[in-house]
Amino acid sequence: MTDATPSSRENNDDTALGRILRQAGDAAVLDTLARLSGADLTTLLLETMRVRARALTPADVFRRHHSDRFASPSALPFARLRQVEDALLSAMPAEFEMVTLSPVVPLGTHSVLATVDQNKVVSTIRGSEVAADPTNALALEAALRRQRLSQGDPRSADCVRLGAIQRVVRAQWFGQASMSPHFTLMGLVSAGRDTGNLAFERQHAIEHLSLTADLVGTAGGQGTEIRLTMLEERFAPVVEEIEKALSGRSDVLVVKDPDRESGRGYYTGLCFKVYATVAHEWREIGDGGFVGWTQKLLGNRKERLLISGIGVERLIGE
Repeated sequence: MTDATPSSRENNDDTALGRILRQAGDAAVLDTLARLSGADLTTLLLETMRVRARALTPADVFRRHHSDRFASPSALPFARLRQVEDALLSAMPAEFEMVTLSPVVPLGTHSVLATVDQNKVVSTIRGSEVAADPTNALALEAALRRQRLSQGDPRSADCVRLGAIQRVVRAQWFGQASMSPHFTLMGLVSAGRDTGNLAFERQHAIEHLSLTADLVGTAGGQGTEIRLTMLEERFAPVVEEIEKALSGRSDVLVVKDPDRESGRGYYTGLCFKVYATVAHEWREIGDGGFVGWTQKLLGNRKERLLISGIGVERLIGE
């Protein structure tokens, strides 16, 4: 989940916070709360929510159901979404293990691992946050499995390939009332170890992009276009390998996109976007690239991770 430009609504956070602290009568209250232990803060917030819930009526809950953008159901018919999910799953190779992810992840999963502002995810009062992108949770699970592999062999280069389809929630305001804050993503991760000469990067970039093109085609997308953005010059051979590997596919066009701005600082080395025509409309379908998350999680600069995601609802036709 690459970080988006803050909206005007988010830019008012500082002003709102100042007003709240003045109402509390002590500007230091924020620091006091932040210094509480996790257990003590959870206890305080749980009681706060219990008191607030007691004051609610059924009418209040009913009103929030149809007015709260986080609580309102999607306008998309379930059957159409499920049809696309089934098509995607049918095209998944056995090498990728599909994981049933929890709807929540540890607090900081999106802001600590990646460059995502904490205000853009929905934090809970129990030291967790609602999933905003399946690749973050998959990266945690992949790091755990890589750790187990390295315990048996510190130099293990065995690759962990995981995938998931998950309903996610993002808290930022998109500027359009028609855009739901919750939607479905398919995430893929490949985690391994650097073995030299960008071997991991070459192999798995081609694997992810070939698979993404297969998935888009299986779900009904046409004329898939993959736009590559090289973030480090040393990745030039990887770009060349990708172009060569996919050049024989009549259903895929690979182009270079050096002017892409989004994702810089989020991805390392190489990133990409995937577009296709769905229901006669040209749409951005997917995004991905290399990240340093497993390096951070395992404290090992030799660890490598490639992530990619597909917007499942963007593959729904007419």
